[in-house]
Amino acid sequence: MPKLSIIVPAFNEEATISSILDRLKEVELIGNLAKEIIVVNDDSLDKTEEKVFLYRDANPDVELKYFKHSVNMGKGAALHTGIKEATGDYVIIQDADLEYDPDEFNILLKPMLRGIADVVYGSRFMGGNAHRILFFWHSIGNKFLTFLSNMFTNLNLTDMETCYKLFRREIIQSLSLKEKRFGFEPEVTAKVARIPKIRIYEVGISYYGRTFEEGKKINWKDGFRAIYCVIKYNL
Repeated sequence: MPKLSIIVPAFNEEATISSILDRLKEVELIGNLAKEIIVVNDDSLDKTEEKVFLYRDANPDVELKYFKHSVNMGKGAALHTGIKEATGDYVIIQDADLEYDPDEFNILLKPMLRGIADVVYGSRFMGGNAHRILFFWHSIGNKFLTFLSNMFTNLNLTDMETCYKLFRREIIQSLSLKEKRFGFEPEVTAKVARIPKIRIYEVGISYYGRTFEEGKKINWKDGFRAIYCVIKYNL
């Protein structure tokens, strides 16, 4: 049976980790796809691990793999671990917060399962789906980073920084990825774009953003690092 590997990087997500695991369990995938959930705990200081263990014990029917870093290394490093451990035919990234809706996996899977895509990005800036209204400068920063990335890659993405990226497993596992924090997005985009005859698609998704008080972690320093990564990995 074909399988989707869902990588969930988690750092101090005790408030939402159980909810997102419930959502992942409940989603019914098209194409008769099975699910493999890979939680990578990036050395959380709260009860994230305890919540994952409780969930796993209460849901033995869920294929849930758990890995923990001994030191905090960043979201990108957590994704590296998850990508390495993935065994599904397809790999998607799911943040441990509730900003993205797993019910929309099927929107990304459609072009993949039709055999016309190798990579699918879920864009927060296209389509008519629901979007929480937050952070003017954050949205401007996202659009600038996407514009800069597109200049180098010659892609016409609308949301390079999106969490929802779906890959054929052999493609994402073939890349040598270095960035350990939020530089993962421009790095993986640059390296995917260089693969000969790669077929990249983009679909509209919803976005239920968090405030910093609610747990959002990315900041202006990460934005400057992303600019550096766009230039570094495209030159």
